[in-house]
Amino acid sequence: MNAAILLLTDSRLPAGGHAHSGGVEQAVTSGAVHDVPSLESFLRGRLHTAGAVAAALAAASCAFASYTAGAPPTWDDLDAEVDARTASPAQRAASRVQGRLLLRVARRLWPSPVLEELAEAVPSPHHPLALGAAAHAAGASPEDAAPAAAYHAISGPATAAVRLLGLDPVAVHRLLADLSRELPTHPPGAWTGARPSVWADLPAHSAPALDLLAERHARAQVRLFVS
Repeated sequence: MNAAILLLTDSRLPAGGHAHSGGVEQAVTSGAVHDVPSLESFLRGRLHTAGAVAAALAAASCAFASYTAGAPPTWDDLDAEVDARTASPAQRAASRVQGRLLLRVARRLWPSPVLEELAEAVPSPHHPLALGAAAHAAGASPEDAAPAAAYHAISGPATAAVRLLGLDPVAVHRLLADLSRELPTHPPGAWTGARPSVWADLPAHSAPALDLLAERHARAQVRLFVS
């Protein structure tokens, strides 16, 4: 794996990821997540739904960044694919906030025409697009971008759960280590296509419970995390 991917998945990267709980704050409030076993169920479900979709989109974004064929589609086209796969307005907003901040940081770390093109086309891109484009700018491959996006989908909520519930951080990181075996490592060829007809076949796993948690969290009067 390209070493730059470690930076993209590091919670200390100043891209605002630490301010988002991925729905776990509301899950804690509702009692659905209250200990390590319940957190494991939450994270596994998130990994194989929202995480799988983010992985596919990040891989497609990374591949599109190197697309040079004639009459290519645009970043707006791929951004629309993320919109279509994100039913919750609250989750769409959170994704764009994180994407904009990540793109800002990536443009300073790995200056690249690709990142400038993305910033001009979509000033607040969805997070998977920004991650995939940043991975390309850093010299990584779609096969690197996919597990990075999937890991991001569970590492943020895991860290948030430690802060919210006072869980043993070693136990939670052991859980992340176990779940890392389920990260996508060899994205199908369709994930790395740059044609809209291929993008339409990208995974679109739904997670209604995550959508509901996101919308309830957005209306909460007292909250620690943005999302």
